[in-house]
Amino acid sequence: MDAQKSDAAKSAADGAKTAAERKRSPRLSEDKRFKVFCGSANRPLSEEICKFVGVPLGESKLQRFADGEVYFQLLENVRGVDVFLVQPTCHPVDEHLVELLIMMDALKRASAGRITVVMPYYGYARQDRKDRPRVAITAKLVADLLSTAGANRALLVDLHAAQIQGFFNIPVDHLFASPVLVSYFRELGLPDLTVVSPDAGGVERARFFAKKLEVPLAIVDKRRTDMNVTEVMHVIGDVRDRTCLILDDIIDTAGTLVGTVEALLAQGAKKVYACASHPVLSGPAVERIANSRLEQLVVTNTIPLREDALRVPKIKVLSIAGLLGRAIESIHMETSVSTLFN
Repeated sequence: MDAQKSDAAKSAADGAKTAAERKRSPRLSEDKRFKVFCGSANRPLSEEICKFVGVPLGESKLQRFADGEVYFQLLENVRGVDVFLVQPTCHPVDEHLVELLIMMDALKRASAGRITVVMPYYGYARQDRKDRPRVAITAKLVADLLSTAGANRALLVDLHAAQIQGFFNIPVDHLFASPVLVSYFRELGLPDLTVVSPDAGGVERARFFAKKLEVPLAIVDKRRTDMNVTEVMHVIGDVRDRTCLILDDIIDTAGTLVGTVEALLAQGAKKVYACASHPVLSGPAVERIANSRLEQLVVTNTIPLREDALRVPKIKVLSIAGLLGRAIESIHMETSVSTLFN
């Protein structure tokens, strides 16, 4: 516990030092060749990012015709400018994806110097391979659409599968929300903690998390019987009398999450917490979480929470605006982004 408090104090001191250094360094607001625009998917996050980097959010007009078609117009000059376009493709996924493509087309035709698409949540990532006959690989399709629409590079957060980076023919910076989540749980100081991966696919992510917190790792064997339907089989690892922390990238209908919670408690776990990068929370997810025996669910603001989710006390939201802001600064200044992985 003393070591954890010491790490938290060191992290706070480092944060203060960084803030002081940022005050002494030239602000990006003085750089006329740098601008940030956003779509309608998550404007509050975009405004947070702009506040962090010290620039106003770019002015634009985004409207829809009576039949639902998107109309987008830039209201300021972007000729030769290094533009960052923030837009997660969250619900409604198709509308936000088309919005993003149209905005990039407008930027390209307005002669933007470079377009970096910032997607805190990359929709259609769960179809990243042919696991059944005659199915689409949508993660690759979306990557092709972004390149065709005019993206010169992409900044993504916690892809469902890391190999999706290879679907792009443009540079990709893949960030992880784990530094923000690790910091929170380190300061929380949960006793007898074990990090749990809810399936085999998330083991690498959970192992990294467990290593950072210096705690054991457990895995839940999960069998998917249909789309959005899973059957939890058994727990691999000792969780008896432990506080468990389930780590996932996406929480959609929360069926897997609630099933995992019950499986861990059945194996003797004392308490169960959970965290995830992307709170999709579709259908009955919020009700399931509210009625579950989960102590707390910690998520980030890559996706704006549903109104009913905001009223659930056990759901806590952490901001990744600073993480994205630092990445945007590094990309624009052509400095290393790899330090953010720590």
